[in-house]
Amino acid sequence: MKVLITGGAGFIGSHIVDKFLDDNYEVVVLDNLTTGNLKNLDNKDIEFINKDICDNDLNLEGVDVVIHHGAQINVRTSVEKPVYDGNTNVLGTLNILEKMRKYDVKKIIFASSGGAVYGEPHYMPVDEKHPVAPMSPYGLSKFCGEEYIKLYNRLYGIDYTILRYSNVFGERQDPMGEAGVISIFIDKIMNNQRPTIFGDGNQTRDFVYVGDVANANLMALNWKNEIVNIGTGKETSVNELYNVIANELNYNDKPIYDKPREGEVYRIALNINKAKELGWKPTVDLKEGIKRTVEWMKSLNNE
Repeated sequence: MKVLITGGAGFIGSHIVDKFLDDNYEVVVLDNLTTGNLKNLDNKDIEFINKDICDNDLNLEGVDVVIHHGAQINVRTSVEKPVYDGNTNVLGTLNILEKMRKYDVKKIIFASSGGAVYGEPHYMPVDEKHPVAPMSPYGLSKFCGEEYIKLYNRLYGIDYTILRYSNVFGERQDPMGEAGVISIFIDKIMNNQRPTIFGDGNQTRDFVYVGDVANANLMALNWKNEIVNIGTGKETSVNELYNVIANELNYNDKPIYDKPREGEVYRIALNINKAKELGWKPTVDLKEGIKRTVEWMKSLNNE
């Protein structure tokens, strides 16, 4: 089976590449390298296409499944540049769907955001039936992508699995980006700089390890026309998170606190009962995942 992974040189996408290669799939990566990095694909037996998901000349000949992770992923960027966010996440997804229709690709696995599409939760943990009320253009653009995918299923018979991720973390997450609080905190502390917490630190997130997310994508090949939360079901406050990372790095200074950021929910955790019924569950807890991420970031400094 031939699998095209958009955004496959990125943080999450490259782990999915590894997972599918380990399972002996033929893998093609499409990435414009805006945030992706070819180092994430070193020594991997893949075909690499350096193109944008919005390009009109994409050729999906022979592809059986598209795993669509190419996206603008930053909530703050979406608030500052909503047109850019919409062009990439809405029109880019629509372009991929059109190319799938043209080349008769049968299925799409789509990376959506459980942290952004639901908005401020009415109840916790949030299940897939929770009302959708995004607080940012990013959340809205991801939901719009979902709706286009469901429409293409109804109109053209393209099957789908939509995976609504909680906050994904792990090796290869760029600490210079804005989206990964764990890698940002680790990088700051390793460089003896006090990390900044935006807000009072009591806001919560559901942190899921990237290896578990990659495994969900592999399993999603067998999930037909489902929307599935991928997380842990556990709330962790940013203050708690800071303490776990500081302890791992033997760091004693307190963080800096700054004003909250626009467009972000205060609390979130995802109900993952549906994923469990489908056979998936997280296997790496927060402390172990942070330990692995710290070891990886230390190894970069030793190169």
